[in-house]
Amino acid sequence: SHAAGLPTIAVSPSQGKFLYVMAKALGAKRILELGTLGGYSGTWLGRALPADGQLITIEADQHHADVARANFAAAGLSNVVTIRVGRALDVLPQLQAEGALPFDLVFIDADKGNYAEYLDWAVRLSRPGTLIIADNVVRKGAVIDEASEDASVIGVRRFMDRANVLTELAGTVLLTFGAKDYDGHTVSLVEST
Repeated sequence: SHAAGLPTIAVSPSQGKFLYVMAKALGAKRILELGTLGGYSGTWLGRALPADGQLITIEADQHHADVARANFAAAGLSNVVTIRVGRALDVLPQLQAEGALPFDLVFIDADKGNYAEYLDWAVRLSRPGTLIIADNVVRKGAVIDEASEDASVIGVRRFMDRANVLTELAGTVLLTFGAKDYDGHTVSLVEST
């Protein structure tokens, strides 16, 4: 991914392992990822799947998707990973129209401005027992700044407000420290749909 010129914004190795552990603990067979980038987090998620499992990952940028496709092939995951290229807010209704079965785990790590809408779609495409994990929700503490004009901070604040009113969810924020300084992610359990 680095050699292909992709931005260095992928999850850290420990965050990738966390995704793997969560997917394995769930016994996840169907995973949805919003934001493929070069396929690093998707590789962790794909490796957690059984042979008949499926990861659908959505990426808006064709170059990123091409790099991810090559990385998934190199990891031996082409049989369980499907990359959908396009804006997530365009692809998600297509998945619903296609009758996509409920997902066991949803990982949100795309453009922060649409996180609240992604959360609504994640719930819509879930079942009771689904985990929804959203990355980059602490933003080095900037998320508590109500006066911030940063689009990502505003998007995450909208996401948090939305998560707080969705009665279908029970969740928490986990802080992450390490290779990417400090940030955090939400882990939400879908209790009803």
